[in-house]
Amino acid sequence: MEMSTEIGILLAYGFGILVLYILGYLLLVPLKFLLKLIGNSILGGLFILAINWVGGHWDLHIPLNFFSALFVGILGLPGAILLLILNNFL
Repeated sequence: MEMSTEIGILLAYGFGILVLYILGYLLLVPLKFLLKLIGNSILGGLFILAINWVGGHWDLHIPLNFFSALFVGILGLPGAILLLILNNFL
């Protein structure tokens, strides 16, 4: 075999590995975002349950559904306060 053929094969392997790395990265980033969003939504739902449990003494209530849990999961405490204000005072 000639030297140029071996270099061409080596470059092809390197390019293939680079393409696999880029494809793996493109698939991994949205998966991390989705898992973080799901985790925050679960924590938001638990936070809404805590607000409903404590707020039951003062007649404060936030309906627990997918969208409210997602809203509180994304925005955190300000989102819970906003839902509380929107639901109970408007």
